[in-house]
Amino acid sequence: MNWLDQVKWDEQGLVPVIAQERGSKDVLMFAFMNREALAKTAELGEAVYWSRSRGRLWHKGEESGHIQKVHELRIDCDADVVLLTVEQLGHEPGIACHTGRHSCFFSVLRNGQWQAVDPVLKDPERIYK
Repeated sequence: MNWLDQVKWDEQGLVPVIAQERGSKDVLMFAFMNREALAKTAELGEAVYWSRSRGRLWHKGEESGHIQKVHELRIDCDADVVLLTVEQLGHEPGIACHTGRHSCFFSVLRNGQWQAVDPVLKDPERIYK
């Protein structure tokens, strides 16, 4: 059986994907992949996701330059979630979020409110021209 056939794709043909930084183990982002994106990720050694908002493949860093070099692909015990161990590369290494932060998980619930607790490393207006 092909390794892609072992993935439990949802009804839209997608699988959730977590990108975790290799060294720090920080969770950088969550996204989706379809079969083609997962195959391209394995082939290229760089993260390629399925953008639901754009309706197309999205090679991480194609606009921002913030590429994710994939060191390892894992699947969970139910075969319905993929974990990428990545090295976040680019003009400003360490920026994974479109907000210019290290991680997309920069808000913490405090006193019933979401508060951004991680700094913006680069103004997104300067990343996305």
